[in-house]
Amino acid sequence: MPNTDFPLPKFHFSVEWGGSKIAFTEVSGLNKEMDVIEHRVGSSPEFFKKKMPGMLKLSNITLKRGLFAGDNEFYDWYNTVALNTVERRNITISLLDENHEPKVVWKVKDCFIVSLKCTDMKSDANEAAIDTVEIANHGFTMEHV
Repeated sequence: MPNTDFPLPKFHFSVEWGGSKIAFTEVSGLNKEMDVIEHRVGSSPEFFKKKMPGMLKLSNITLKRGLFAGDNEFYDWYNTVALNTVERRNITISLLDENHEPKVVWKVKDCFIVSLKCTDMKSDANEAAIDTVEIANHGFTMEHV
C-alpha cells in the first residue's frame, strides 16, 4: 500500500533522452498554460466578458547535467539543426521512489534543443561543471504509476 502521508521528494529522478545514461542534476519547465479568450456580445445584459479556453502554451524544458571529458552529446544533438531539419526526440522524465521505481512519469514528445549553455568557469569555485540545455517540445503527458 502506498504511503500517502507525505508527498514524493523531488531529488530522486531519472531522464531518458536518447543519449547516454549520465544523470541529470536538474529538470525544470514542465509547464502547460492555456490562453483565455474573452468575448462579449454588444447586446448582452451582463456587463462582463465571457471567458473560454484558447490556445495551449508549452514552456521549454531545461535540463542540467555534469560536464564530462569527451562528452559532446548535447552539442551533437544541437548541431542536428540544418537546412530546416532537426532531430526530434521523445524524452521520459520519472520521479522515483526509494526503491528506484518510477512513481510519476512525464512523457514529452517531439523535443529538440533550442539553447545550449556551456558551464561557467571560476578560479575560486568548488563545484562541478554543469552544462544546460533548453528543449522545445510539443506537449507532455503525466502518468501516476
